[in-house]
Amino acid sequence: METAVYSTIGQELRKIDLDDAVFGLEINESLLWYAINNELANKRLGTACTRDRGEVHGSNVKPYKQKGTGRARRGDRKSPLLVGGGAVFGPKPRDFSYKMPKMAKRLAVKTALSLKVHTDTLKIIEDFTVDDGKTKSLYEILNNFGSEERTVVILNEDENDKDSVSMMKRAGRNIHWLSFLSATRLRVHDLFYGRRVFVLETAAKEICEFYAAHENRRNVVLEAGV
Repeated sequence: METAVYSTIGQELRKIDLDDAVFGLEINESLLWYAINNELANKRLGTACTRDRGEVHGSNVKPYKQKGTGRARRGDRKSPLLVGGGAVFGPKPRDFSYKMPKMAKRLAVKTALSLKVHTDTLKIIEDFTVDDGKTKSLYEILNNFGSEERTVVILNEDENDKDSVSMMKRAGRNIHWLSFLSATRLRVHDLFYGRRVFVLETAAKEICEFYAAHENRRNVVLEAGV
């Protein structure tokens, strides 16, 4: 697949080839739904907690006698039927996370990237840095590609270039509609709901190499099994 590379001022510079096995897949809506729900479930804290009648502080003495009052029978004031009593089947701390097969997870990421290509909301931008770390400098670059809307920028977090990546993220901290992703640690939720996805040129090459390598490894394993 051939696509354009844009400069930081929004002008087309050249064409590059993207791997069809990563950016040219058919859209599997059910897989995207499964992957997004998995990511949201893994983010849940699960710290909600209520006290049942055995955990509520109070006396176990009957508030009044069993018979002769004309009122309902009461065992103690910790009953769920009374104000201040324990909760019935209330939430307790739990872990909502669950594992998704790695092959399905990688396929969901590639499907999300392909969806953005099909809807023309993914652009490849030449590598740039924000050396001063100022929000204004980064905002001016992003503003060249349209109005303010939910935007995802995919970076290539190279070990030799940590300073420029940190300065880029520092510049984007005050932009509430902007988020950053690493080329090798993509999230389907962010990609799917991003109105614009900007991929740096080196990050696009890293994505193709990373996911194509896993695909080739999978094919080798399948052939060996046959």
